[in-house]
Amino acid sequence: MTPEQRKPHQHQQQQHHKRIRVLVSKLGLDGHDRGALVICRALRDAGMEVIYSGLFCTPERVANTALDEDVDAIAMSLLNGAHLVLFPKVARLLRERGVNDILLVGGGIIPENDKKSLEREGITGNFGPGTPLSTVIQHITANIKKSSEHRSP
Repeated sequence: MTPEQRKPHQHQQQQHHKRIRVLVSKLGLDGHDRGALVICRALRDAGMEVIYSGLFCTPERVANTALDEDVDAIAMSLLNGAHLVLFPKVARLLRERGVNDILLVGGGIIPENDKKSLEREGITGNFGPGTPLSTVIQHITANIKKSSEHRSP
């Protein structure tokens, strides 16, 4: 879906207050999905519409699914240390397609020293184990609201 095709939905979302759509993705060779599944449930319980990508996704698949599903946010999870490569690759693929209005949220085992680098690439949150689910929900909700306030219909 092109950015031009996305605009009517975004305007419609503002007018009708549709639920926030979030793609939860497990990138790369990380087979640990318990945390991602907990996030899926928490986001659903908070009233969001959740699409779960399943395990072992490539950045290309995540970007394509996000566009196909017209999501507002992508929550990316990695526990294997490849976050500095795979998270920014998703961001770059979206930018190459002219998409700059999808909130990118990182989670997993992310050392403090890596968070600034991810933030420079547009990856927000960068939550680790033990982060309260309410913190993740508030982060997504606040940043989607802030983003939609700055969109032009």
